[in-house]
Amino acid sequence: MRTLFIDFDGTICIDRFWRSSAVYEKIQQALFIDNAEKAADWMRGVYTAEEISQLVSDQTGIPYESLWSIFQKDCETMYVPADILQQIQILRNSFHVVLITGNMDSFTRFTLPALKLDRYFDAIVNSYDERQLKTDNAGETFLKYCQGSIADAILVEDSQKSVDTFRELGGTAHQTDSLEKTFEIITKL
Repeated sequence: MRTLFIDFDGTICIDRFWRSSAVYEKIQQALFIDNAEKAADWMRGVYTAEEISQLVSDQTGIPYESLWSIFQKDCETMYVPADILQQIQILRNSFHVVLITGNMDSFTRFTLPALKLDRYFDAIVNSYDERQLKTDNAGETFLKYCQGSIADAILVEDSQKSVDTFRELGGTAHQTDSLEKTFEIITKL
């Protein structure tokens, strides 16, 4: 059976950590701009969500308990459109469908169980659990989770780097820039 890889962030979900905070921009600046390297290491399993929340608290002066509460709630309430999930269910008749995400421990701990994503995918691969991003080591994670030939595999993804890596491996990649575009792509597969 052919493998269909589908990314999470920016592909089937556009919600962000701390999106419900009144100081969202300040938090984003402190973590993803001022500490971008630590954010990338978080996705590689170096830090926990608690450690990152403490870092953001130290950087911004926002109390840790407040940050943690908002963070956990926002992780558990991320939105994936029902029509996308329904189409993924249909695609499982023709593909081995793998959710492959460059994400944090919070995805596995909070988002995945709250959204019950395991009901819609044959496998779920999180960079935090793999200890490497999907583009690390020339796309080694794609090869590890591909059933059949990578030449027959498909990726649906928003990241140009991931698309390029997958194509270099010999797979077919479809780049998206919106939830609507993702739905359009997966309905044509």
